[in-house]
Amino acid sequence: MKEIYLIAQNIRSLFNVGSLFRSADVFGISKIYLCGYTATPPNPKIAKVALGADTFVPWEKYYQTHLLIPKLKKQGVKIYALETGPRTKNLTTFKPQFPCALVVGNEVKGISKKILSQADAIISIPMLGQKESLNVAIAASVALYEFSKKKSDFGLVFVFWSL
Repeated sequence: MKEIYLIAQNIRSLFNVGSLFRSADVFGISKIYLCGYTATPPNPKIAKVALGADTFVPWEKYYQTHLLIPKLKKQGVKIYALETGPRTKNLTTFKPQFPCALVVGNEVKGISKKILSQADAIISIPMLGQKESLNVAIAASVALYEFSKKKSDFGLVFVFWSL
């Protein structure tokens, strides 16, 4: 199976959590694992940004991410951490194996070293400007889009329009 899971570790902003739910729906994510102190639905701030996705995207609360990862690995799930750094693999050329889980971390501190050491690969989004990182929800969306394209034999096409 070519399932994709999302692991959100210690996300501070309720609005970012809501955005992760919305992106999880758009990209067909199988489940979100809300880890550490990441807030869970129901919550009005999460709901405001999720636009209802928090009511139907499957999720599970896990307080200790380092215990979740071995459980997923036993099920054959590859773990990929999205982080900045010099020894990361470029997201655009990276070829994930499925099923997989994408780990995103705290808005300031990133993903803990303990979790990074458990990852099968650490990937990053190439930054072309002066800034070294994106907002966690934006970065997760970019990575989920890339993973979704690669899990499909024909690729995905998204059409955006406004009225």
